[in-house]
Amino acid sequence: MAELTRNGRARVVVTGMGAMTPLGESVAEFWDGLVAGRSGIGPMRQADATDYPCQISGEVSDFDPERYIEKRDARHMARFSQLAVAATYEAFRDARIGEGSINGERMGVVLGNGNGGFPTIDASMRILVERGGMRMSPFFFPMVLPNMASANLSRTFGALGPSSTVVTACAASTQSIGEAAEMIKRGVADVMITGGTEAGISQMGLAGFAVMRALSTQHNDDPEHASRPFDADRDGFIPSEGAGILIIESLEHALRRGVPIFAEVLGYGASSDGHHQFQPDDDGAGASRAIRWALADAGIGPHQVDYINAHGTSTPLNDSSETMAIKRAFGDFAYTVPISATKSMIGHALGGAGAMEAIACVRTIRDCILHPTINYTTPDSACDLDYVPNDARKKDVRVVLSNSFGFGGQNACLVFARYDG
Repeated sequence: MAELTRNGRARVVVTGMGAMTPLGESVAEFWDGLVAGRSGIGPMRQADATDYPCQISGEVSDFDPERYIEKRDARHMARFSQLAVAATYEAFRDARIGEGSINGERMGVVLGNGNGGFPTIDASMRILVERGGMRMSPFFFPMVLPNMASANLSRTFGALGPSSTVVTACAASTQSIGEAAEMIKRGVADVMITGGTEAGISQMGLAGFAVMRALSTQHNDDPEHASRPFDADRDGFIPSEGAGILIIESLEHALRRGVPIFAEVLGYGASSDGHHQFQPDDDGAGASRAIRWALADAGIGPHQVDYINAHGTSTPLNDSSETMAIKRAFGDFAYTVPISATKSMIGHALGGAGAMEAIACVRTIRDCILHPTINYTTPDSACDLDYVPNDARKKDVRVVLSNSFGFGGQNACLVFARYDG
């Protein structure tokens, strides 16, 4: 008989997943692409990048919202909401949740998002300037506010419990999963729809990151090789989009439903650098605190972690700082644990990134395969750990750590573990 609690609190498990990514519009396509080391980066289509130094992105290129959402509803949602709804349909099927099979009052939503409806804001501002504000859509605010993806999931899927949006930049969806798990542990919900979504590729977003010199500019003619986390020749991140949705529930509720359990959400930690508006700690101190607190919450030591899914953005500062953070938290064990960067293949989806990486972590546990960090060709002395370069690797994996570190010094980490009862 499985223990339903850990340290007096409900155990939380993953029972369903859905994904809309630059590698495909399902978890299976996403995971197969990662294991194959296939890049989803290509020429930017969501925005006119003609006048900008970065002209490539990771896009859900064939996405048609009307395949998932009724036309009238789809027209009144910004793209980030559309991606979240589409991914949730897959997650519900995966979790075997049928209409009316879950008490809606015991099901909530916590999503991560960074930018809300940037492309819709872009288009609306053009209308404002060229035709006047009274020609803007009355759905402007219901489309662009960051909380509207959570609101649309609540409405579409009958989730009548707590609904919240985490807006901690690149850490948002990792933090959303941790906070959703906390709600279940507190007993306010049995089931949570969680993860994150982002669709911010727009001239406004592109310009903002370009003037910060945060984006890759050296590979516009060779986009598949542009994102190269931990490589000495990395020169910035690739803007991306997508959604990752996880259905998590109390172990007791999952067992009562008799559904497959893919992994356990074992630990969660969040911290702040308290350092700089957008640059990470040079020594990785803030990020290392989130790692240590996630491991402590899971009740494990560094030696018990079999794999780390890195934040790994392909920016010079982030990758060296994250390497330092792992060393601070793991000590000598940092040199024995394999690490890989999902963003090497899909770019950086900001508030949606951590959720897609969480899905990769769960599939790593299930399939015992480490996806590679592609485009790793030139070692950097400041990044001297095992980054699973270029080729997937088989390994028995029971415990994984997932890192997400955002602008403003927002850090969040999750520990997932194989469920053995």
